[in-house]
This record gives sequence, C-alpha cells and structure tokens, in this order.
Amino acid sequence: MYDLMIKGHFDAAHALHGYPGECQNLHGHTWDIEVVVRGSELDEVGIVYDFKTLKTDLAAVLEPLDHAYLNDVPPFDELNPTAENLSRYIYEALSETVGSAVRVLEVSVWESPVARITYRPGE
Repeated sequence: MYDLMIKGHFDAAHALHGYPGECQNLHGHTWDIEVVVRGSELDEVGIVYDFKTLKTDLAAVLEPLDHAYLNDVPPFDELNPTAENLSRYIYEALSETVGSAVRVLEVSVWESPVARITYRPGE
C-alpha cells in the first residue's frame, strides 16, 4: 500500500450556531487541509496517484470555500460549519473526484496552528 499526503488551504469566515462562546460570532481562519489517499497499484511511470493531480483535485473542492462566509455556502447554509463538518464535506467531495485509482483515507482540517480535526469513515 502507498499513502500519499498533500496539503492545501483556504481562508474563510464562519459563525457556529448554538456554540456557547465567542465562536458563535463571525470570525475567520486560514484553514489548513491535509489529505491522505491510499492506493496499491502503480501506473506505467511508477506513480500511485500524481501529486499534481491530487493538488488540483483538492483545489477544485476548496475553491467555493475560499474567501467566503461559510454559513452562506452549501451545504453549510443548512449544516453548521464546524471543522468536523468541513472535514467530512471535503472527504466526501474529494472521494467523488479522485475516482477508483485511490481511496481517500482521511482529511484533516486545521483551524489554527494548534487545533485540528481528522475525519476517517468507519472508525
């Protein structure tokens, strides 16, 4: 097995509905994203999945979120834009994009340099 990890980021604001503290108010983050995909088959060049392709795939998923007020962006216009919900959303959107060559193993969302959440399905 090969595990491939890339990083991305976007800047966005949000407000957490029902949160009993400051985060219920409008605030922003530079969200750092880590994605791990897993595959076992190498292509004719000896690559499991091109780093460049995965970066492009992730950028396409993150583009609608960048410099946005997340509470106005579907599905977060109906779903609380927590880091937990962001990680699952990115996982699911990226899983649709990468196809069957690799499997998205996990997505981590850092909302600050010291705070991250990781989504892995089935655990």
